[in-house]
Amino acid sequence: MISRRRGWSLSMLIALCAAPPLAAQSYPERSIRMIVAFPTGASQLVAVTLSDKLREALGQGVVPDFRSGAGGNLASELAAKAPSDGYTLLLTSPTIAISPSLFKKLPYDTARDFAPISLLATVPNVLVVHPSVPARTLQELVWLAKTYPRKLNFGSGGVGSGSQLGAELFKATAKVEMVHVPYKGAAIAMTAMLSGDVDMVVSTVPATIAHIQSGRMRGLAVLAPKRVDSIADVPTTAEAGMPDVVVITWYGMFTRAGVKAEIIERLNGEIVKILGAPDTRNTFARVGVDAAPSSAAEFARFVRAETNKWAKVIRDAQIRVE
Repeated sequence: MISRRRGWSLSMLIALCAAPPLAAQSYPERSIRMIVAFPTGASQLVAVTLSDKLREALGQGVVPDFRSGAGGNLASELAAKAPSDGYTLLLTSPTIAISPSLFKKLPYDTARDFAPISLLATVPNVLVVHPSVPARTLQELVWLAKTYPRKLNFGSGGVGSGSQLGAELFKATAKVEMVHVPYKGAAIAMTAMLSGDVDMVVSTVPATIAHIQSGRMRGLAVLAPKRVDSIADVPTTAEAGMPDVVVITWYGMFTRAGVKAEIIERLNGEIVKILGAPDTRNTFARVGVDAAPSSAAEFARFVRAETNKWAKVIRDAQIRVE
């Protein structure tokens, strides 16, 4: 009798150890709110696709809550004030890594308030010039900028925007001086480029493909590790001799710090499966977006590297937004 009881106890212990934690088994028990920092473009596509697929996988509603404003900081602030229960997610972009160095005071702390879940998607950027600029390669542009300091300018979507920081990284690496012309949004900067009001812009490939293909802009370098099929004749910055000039727009998923590890693991597992599915990859690829799933630990390391990278660019260029 005693040995039988011990046998049962051992069996139960093994079963308990093998079973998923109770928090992961019962989660989620109600709908999940997905706060999205930007309501248009790639961010919207990623949010809608993930919310639909996660609803199927988790058996509960996943509701996108688009909260634009303050360069992504409004969404981050809302997510930072949510309970640490796994029912609030934050889908955001490099702004969460850039803002700590850009703003003197923020209502949240990226490292303290958020737990990374997964990198979701990436979009390569490209450096383009107006056809009137007499440079057909990146090295020719560097030569022009060095020969005629501050005669060339570049447009951006505003002070501290990704388009400015990408251009500032190029400037610092090439050791050239150019004049920054900030606009109220990336779309306006692109319009200024098309009209010849600015000489250079760093922008995402999807926003520039049609203009490069039509000849209204000249692509000098893709700011990513590999070429882009739709503009295959445009070399990478590494091929052009500037391997450190890498500017990739990315989207990632966070939740509140303090959420149970098994819940983060469950969310990460479902997201990785969704992003690895051929239909998801094809949906993203049609608009120039690359699915980029990762582990939570890999994403945490990636965010730290991005934060350090852009902190140096912001510090060296003396950029500050009050």
